[in-house]
Formats: sequence, structure tokens, C-alpha cells
Amino acid sequence: MVEPAPISTDPSAATSADEDSVAATAGVSHPFQVLALDGGGIKGLFSAAVLAAIEADLGTVITNHFDLIVGTSTGGIIALALGAGIRPREVVSLYTGMASHVFAGARRRAPLRLVRRKFSNAPLRDSLIQSLRDRALWESLVPLVIPAYDLTSDQVHLFKTPHHPRLRRDWPLKMVDVAMATSAAPTYLPSWKVDGVRLVDGGVWANNPVLVGIAEAVSVFGARLEDVRVLSLGTTEDLVGRHRRLDRGGLVQWANSAVPVVLRGQSIGAQNIAYHLIGDRLVRIDERVPANSLRIDRADPDALFGLASSLSRQRMPAIEPFSRHTATPLRPFHRPGQEPLP
Repeated sequence: MVEPAPISTDPSAATSADEDSVAATAGVSHPFQVLALDGGGIKGLFSAAVLAAIEADLGTVITNHFDLIVGTSTGGIIALALGAGIRPREVVSLYTGMASHVFAGARRRAPLRLVRRKFSNAPLRDSLIQSLRDRALWESLVPLVIPAYDLTSDQVHLFKTPHHPRLRRDWPLKMVDVAMATSAAPTYLPSWKVDGVRLVDGGVWANNPVLVGIAEAVSVFGARLEDVRVLSLGTTEDLVGRHRRLDRGGLVQWANSAVPVVLRGQSIGAQNIAYHLIGDRLVRIDERVPANSLRIDRADPDALFGLASSLSRQRMPAIEPFSRHTATPLRPFHRPGQEPLP
């Protein structure tokens, strides 16, 4: 029987069984709140707009209430922006700009798309540099976990802020590089190298990172499972029927359906397992939309913003309790030339 690969691919994350846990109060009952942000390309505007509406309605700062933020692909970009101190309303502006700058640039013609990615990653990097600037992971205001996939060793890959003593590898990395790696969606954008490792979009294995967040809360922070609460934000979901030709289809029939089916299956599976683990302490915010009305590289910003505004209003009774908890800001265990912050 082949054992599954470990979640952490950072060699420095190995630890002995008797190593002290960071969470000295692991036996004390108190909430540990996780914000989990799905992938979805430019549709991340929906998630950013939901967060902006929450801040406006509750008169708060969203990062003050979450002990951990996990984000994949476009969700990883939003997570990094929040960690950098950028407010959701500013993230909305970032995505509005990306809709016209990153995904409206030169596209490969259909024949070339068979052998080359659809977009250049230069416009995306330019946009991220303007927002994230030169910040490194250790400078995040809140603990972060950002999934990617390692093509070099064919393994899952997790970028982490230095929120535990054994997390020694990623803290100096630039947020821009982490963002480029987690959002390098196959066929849309080229892979991104970090320390020589070829990385692509974390959505290939954790497009919905809710389980990544729960696992980190329990195994690294020492939170009790019964104390974990998660706010999970999607990026809208297509109302679609799968054609009967897929029943016996081959490569041609599955060409346009394989990736959406895999992403949806992973998301639903992760969400259902998370519900089994923490029950109604998991709040999921998402919206189903007509098939093909919104795509990861083509979406109407006004439509996404309207959906987010409406849905956040409807779900506010479930969202509001998250604002009652005050999280502890990140105290990095590793940073340039210094010990953890007091």
C-alpha cells in the first residue's frame, strides 16, 4: 500500500513527537477562526467584494478576527493582500484593474493554445508588485497558508508564514513570488519558479482550501477541533448539466469538461468532509450562476460586485458571529536577524 504524501513539503517542518507546541493553551476552550478563500481567477473579485461588504456592514477590519487565513490561487492573492494590510475595498480595486489589464491583454490564438498558455504572466506580476510591493511573508499581519503544486518533485506545496518555530523555509520569500506561484493556472499562465522549484496553481489539489485550514489549526496551532470555526468563501459556481457524451467519452469529449469536473469535485469533497469535522461551525458563502456567464479569465466586475453585495446581506446573520472574536496578530518566529516578536 502506498502511503499518501505529507501535507507539508518543507523539510524544515519535520518535528519530533516531544517538541513543544506553539499553542500553550491547547487545552483551553477558545475559538480559533479560519478564513478560507477559494481559487477562481478574476472571479476572486466576488470574494473580495464579500469581504468589503462585511467590513462596511460591521464597521470592522476583517483580519482582526481570523487566527489564520488560507487561500488558493486567486484566493491566495487575496490572502496575501490582507496579510499585507490591504483592505478588501482596495483588493476590489486591484481586481477591477486586473480584469482590464491582466486578462484582456494579448491572447494566444486557438491553434497556439493547443501548445502554449493563454496569457503572459508579466501583467499579473506588474499588478501584484504595485499592491504587495517588496513585502516578505514574515511581514504578514496574520498567519497565512498558501497552496501551490510542485512540478519539480510532483508533490503538493504549501507556503507558510513563520507562525511556528519549525517553519524556517518560507519566511524570507516575497509575497509577489508566492502569489505568482499559487495562481499559475495550467493552460492560462506559465509556471513560476521559487528557489528553482517549478510551481503551478494550488487549485490542482486544493482549489477549496478549507481542509488545509482545519488541518493547520489543529496540527500546528494546537487548536481543539471543537473550537475551530471557518468562514469559507467561494468565487461563484456554474449551474451546469454534464452532457451524456461524457458517459462514454474519450479525450475529445472530455477536453473542456475534465478540469471543471475535477475542481468542482475537489471543492464539494473538501466542503463535505469539513462539515463532518466541524459541523455548523463552518459557514460557506458562494453563489450559483448560469453556466459560462462568468469565467476565471472573463467576468463582469459589476455583476460580481452585485452578487457579492446581495449574498453578504442575506448571510450576515451567519457571518456576524465571526466578528465577536479578536485574533492574535502574527508573531513571526523567524525574521531578519531577530527572535520572535514579544
